[in-house]
Amino acid sequence: MSAILDSDQSTVPELQQYRSILVGVDASDYSNRGVKDALDLAEIWQSKVSGAHVYAAQMHDQRFKQMEGGLPEKYQEEQELEKQRDIHDDLITKGLSVITDSYLDQVEIDCRERSISYQARSLEGKNYLQLAREANSGPYDLLVMGSLGLGAVQSSRVGTVCERVVRRSEIDTLVIKNPEKPIRNSPIVVAIDGSALSNGGLLTGFTLAQEWQVPLHVISAYDPYYHYVAFNRIAGVLSEEAGKVFRFKEQEKLHEDIIDAGLARIYQGHLEVAESLADQLGISIATKLLDGKPYEVIQQYVDEVDAGLLILGKTGIHADEELDIGGQAENLFRNVGCAVLLSHRGFTPDTELIAESTTSWTHQAEERMNAIPEFVRSMARLGILRYAQEEGHTVITESIVEAATSDLCPVNLGGSEVKAVPDQQMVWNDTASSLLNAIDSPAQRQVIRMKAEKKARQSGGNLVEESHVQGFLGADSKTAESKCPFNGTADQSGTGEVDATEPTKTLQWTREALERLEKVPEGFMRKMTSTQVETFALSQNYDTITPAVIDEKYSKWGEGSEAQEQKLKWEPEAIERLERIPPFVRGMVMKEVENHAESLGIDRVTAEIMEEASGSWKDSMKFHSKPGQYS
Repeated sequence: MSAILDSDQSTVPELQQYRSILVGVDASDYSNRGVKDALDLAEIWQSKVSGAHVYAAQMHDQRFKQMEGGLPEKYQEEQELEKQRDIHDDLITKGLSVITDSYLDQVEIDCRERSISYQARSLEGKNYLQLAREANSGPYDLLVMGSLGLGAVQSSRVGTVCERVVRRSEIDTLVIKNPEKPIRNSPIVVAIDGSALSNGGLLTGFTLAQEWQVPLHVISAYDPYYHYVAFNRIAGVLSEEAGKVFRFKEQEKLHEDIIDAGLARIYQGHLEVAESLADQLGISIATKLLDGKPYEVIQQYVDEVDAGLLILGKTGIHADEELDIGGQAENLFRNVGCAVLLSHRGFTPDTELIAESTTSWTHQAEERMNAIPEFVRSMARLGILRYAQEEGHTVITESIVEAATSDLCPVNLGGSEVKAVPDQQMVWNDTASSLLNAIDSPAQRQVIRMKAEKKARQSGGNLVEESHVQGFLGADSKTAESKCPFNGTADQSGTGEVDATEPTKTLQWTREALERLEKVPEGFMRKMTSTQVETFALSQNYDTITPAVIDEKYSKWGEGSEAQEQKLKWEPEAIERLERIPPFVRGMVMKEVENHAESLGIDRVTAEIMEEASGSWKDSMKFHSKPGQYS
């Protein structure tokens, strides 16, 4: 049993309790695991457990009436039809009731074995609606249900009933995602963002980790890359005149300072509050600040520590009154592999309550706050309150706002001009370039390129390395298959052996050169182009690949390509595919395809011959069948 802390100790929080637990039951593997986990929770507080199953007798009755017209002719006579109606009504009324009772009786047996108080709740109607109503109208403070039910298929992640109930639930909700993994035997991860609901989840995490003696990880995540990507996209559509009005560079600099320094310190402050609470409770925790798309980096962290339970607020710091579930919570609830506890109970640390209630703001200080972008204003306000309390102030003046924001965000908010910083040319090493070029989607590749460059600059340099890219690819990212421009169906992923002449020395690619390379179709064509350009660069003793180096190599290709003459007859479809090839290599492609045809004893080039030729290039990552023939 968790010791409930003395309420007189106002600085020490009272740990969360679940006194009444509602479990959705349908005899599926997920439901069965949910029952076991619910009983594990109930044993902590000697809670009462209620098992609920919803059956749809009325729906079955309506369906039978709709199907009456399709019954065999012998059942269409009035007397026989009335008989069938009576039989069906009896089967539905009694049958579904018996099934429901059987489900709920099994939960009762499990509760009896563990001396846990139990109540059965047999509900009739629309499944998600009745379960949500029961959860919200009853005496419950926790709902437990499986993410999937009896209708689960292999591709399912979250069932419709679960999703609908989670959105409507007004109490803490535990969703079981892995029927083979008890929540009590693995590490617990709590994600906090400074919101009351995430802090409420933190207290729950304290309780469970203390009771079950499992590691507790408390993490906080912020995204310093979004606005960098957004501003770069804005720059691409702003006219020169609009850019002057918007003051693009100044705006970009302001946001980068606030996001890079301010948000990092604010979210680190959330972790420090968690550490302070844990110290007061005598609980050991591990904390970590994550940067990136919050739901993505949180999911990666959950996988990394092999967590059995993720706890987070159902909504976050930016929630409004109309929001049913936060964006990060929704993505994590759908995608993580472990159980998810969405906290609906809030908690505000005493330090923040005291700071808010005992601190006043001068008019000038409030005006100063208006200079802070609205999307971070609430978080900045919290940071300033913490700063004032640490310094012993009870009245926040303009000078305190300036001092606090200077500490949080090294940028002058007093109206002075923010100096634009000239763009720093970013250089990519070959490993980072290969990772980037393996991304199939051009749009996604562009976004990750900007994020990686941003991360490299945060490290204090202009060289983009593998580590700057890898974090944005995801734990299970795979190189998507792409298509060769003259082969619409073949698998062109660059997974075969590379040419023996592939460079071994590390070469650096400028951003402009990488953008040029991205115009080459993804897959083995881009890989071969990259390899050939790097081989050429090494032969010329170049250390950095620029657009000029690529042009020089293309020119060499062009000279060899223009010298080629058609020898064989080409069918129309093959000619059409050949014309899709860039002119500077079209002649060489024609020559290689004809060489392949001749090796097979064929005097006419068809689309199939082109596919075979391109397939051999993909397999070997070699293009020239006779090296030196184009020199």
